[in-house]
Amino acid sequence: MIEAVQAALVGLLQVQHLTYMLLGVLVGLSIGFLPGLGGISGMSLLIPFVYGMDQVSAVAMLIGMIAVIPTGDTFTSILMGIPGSSASQATVVDGFPLARKGQAARALSAAFSASMLGGVFGAVLLTFFVFVAKPIILTFSSAELFMLAVLGLSMVGVLSGNSIVRGVGACGLGAMFGAIGTAPATGENRFDLGIAYLTDGVPLVIIGLGMFALPELAELIRRARPIATRNGMGSGWLQGIRDTLKHWVLVLRSSTIGTFIGALPGLGGGVVDWITYGITVQTSKDRSQFGKGDIRGVIAPESANNALQGGALMPTLLFGIPGSGSMAVFLGGMVLLGIEAGPSMVTTDLNVTYTIAWTLALASILGALICFLFAYPISRLTFIPFNLIAPFVLMVICFAAFQTRRNLMDLVLLFAIGILGVFMRRFGWSRPAFLIGFVLADPIENYLYQAVQFNGWGFLTRPGVLIIAGLLVVSLIAGSRMKVGEAAPPAAVDPGDGAAAPGSKPVADHGAGQALGARRPQLVFAVLLLIVFGYGIQSSMGLNFIGAVFPVATSALMLGVVGLAVWRIIRPAGSPTACFDQELADRQSGADDGTSIWAAMSWFALLFALTALLGFVLALAVFIVAFLRLRARASVLTSVVYCACSIGFMVFLGHMLTLDFPAGLLQQHVELPWPLR
Repeated sequence: MIEAVQAALVGLLQVQHLTYMLLGVLVGLSIGFLPGLGGISGMSLLIPFVYGMDQVSAVAMLIGMIAVIPTGDTFTSILMGIPGSSASQATVVDGFPLARKGQAARALSAAFSASMLGGVFGAVLLTFFVFVAKPIILTFSSAELFMLAVLGLSMVGVLSGNSIVRGVGACGLGAMFGAIGTAPATGENRFDLGIAYLTDGVPLVIIGLGMFALPELAELIRRARPIATRNGMGSGWLQGIRDTLKHWVLVLRSSTIGTFIGALPGLGGGVVDWITYGITVQTSKDRSQFGKGDIRGVIAPESANNALQGGALMPTLLFGIPGSGSMAVFLGGMVLLGIEAGPSMVTTDLNVTYTIAWTLALASILGALICFLFAYPISRLTFIPFNLIAPFVLMVICFAAFQTRRNLMDLVLLFAIGILGVFMRRFGWSRPAFLIGFVLADPIENYLYQAVQFNGWGFLTRPGVLIIAGLLVVSLIAGSRMKVGEAAPPAAVDPGDGAAAPGSKPVADHGAGQALGARRPQLVFAVLLLIVFGYGIQSSMGLNFIGAVFPVATSALMLGVVGLAVWRIIRPAGSPTACFDQELADRQSGADDGTSIWAAMSWFALLFALTALLGFVLALAVFIVAFLRLRARASVLTSVVYCACSIGFMVFLGHMLTLDFPAGLLQQHVELPWPLR
């Protein structure tokens, strides 16, 4: 072992190794800053370059990128309310409200320092537990993984804000979206509406961008103001670091959870931030600021999603079982380099394992320092009128969504999910709860089927299952102590999900006095949800029992839950939060200037329609100039230069990543050069 440690140290401190690690860090931060791309795109970019390189340098570049993507995607999550990736969605809940209060510096500083500590913690655990982790991981069968996924669902109560009924209903809707596509056990098609695109399910990237990014983008366009509403940007950098050090126990706990979940294949970054966020809310005495801008809501998920990388490397290195999509690509890179994952990583290749772990720690520190260096000029974007930023942000969102399957349906689905997100935001149906249901639908169904197949229903008596069930009960008890109603912590509500603007009088206060006509839009929305769940039961009846049990059980339960929500909307007396309507609340408080959010959504529809006709690049040119001239009132020169720079950036990105752009009807009839084709 001593020889392995010495060899790892020598390799780690070589100038060549450090140079390639820095290159990987810079690529990772660049990829992380672009919403929706994430680790898989970054790894796919670097893999062709590592072929033929020496092992130490190639591993340094790959690990450098893996270590910092969860740090780089913090920028868009906090500054614009747009999840940079699935691992940073919980950061939006409190990070974005902090930015709107003019505390973006504090939120970013806390996020960077927490990310750095989480990354180092994960690397340390990878170093010291590379031997003991093997028997622990082997004890987790599909039965324990199923219970862990169910434990994730217990966070729904925390994420439901002022209405547990709407929160559970949103979670069920997310689970139904997660069931779209091929049934994992039988291969039967479910809920695809005869559309070939939906056969493979709905991509998580599109769900995250559509549910969070488009509604917030439309709201900011509607208000036509800067993201930050207060000054004080420069005073929060040291405060964010002090916040992280003050909550060191929270960092330690969240990092431990992140490392542990990262070591379990199949869960990963899509859920770890929500679990740590929910536990943070449940265990906090003062929950009043969660969802409004509580710094703990930034520190917890950022610690966890960076520590997750160290945990995910454990099964990847020890068993050749990737813990996430990016780890799967990393495993392919190891094969190219002649490194075989498995027992050899703790014997003959132990020095490589230590090099990977220490590179992970060093890259986490370096990435955080680089983010601090460039954070201030980037954070100043929050003080620019958002209508000047909106075309570029929408361009990046559409480009990222299209790269999921490189199909024009990516953009159609993005727009459809965005409309659903607008309605859920308006009527207080928790979008984070929807996302939890979507992320956990597939693992819950998969692991349940495998557990029953291998162990029968006796899997429920396994010691690991009973221990996790005990944790589940504790979580539910903690969640039940949170009062539901007007006094409930806006906690767990993401910006706009039932949380009225500061100083505004919620529409819910009117109770039965609110006219049924004013409640009609939310009543129609709830009835449409009933129809969706009814369709879920009807369309599943012809499936094999194994393929039908999950959607039928979910739909039947949600019919009762949403039915109760409908009743509370019709008869709101004694249910003060049943009739929340964000649009009416803004109108009463004076926060609404009379501009409809659908005016902003119509701009999105224009871009998507033009893309279908002209292709993405040409449509983008028309859209940017039209938006800047008509909406932002920019000059002709400014609009043209802005358009040229934006398209130039997108073309450069497409060239470097060898990515395509959406084509329209024009490309089917006219031969055009790249990038117009």
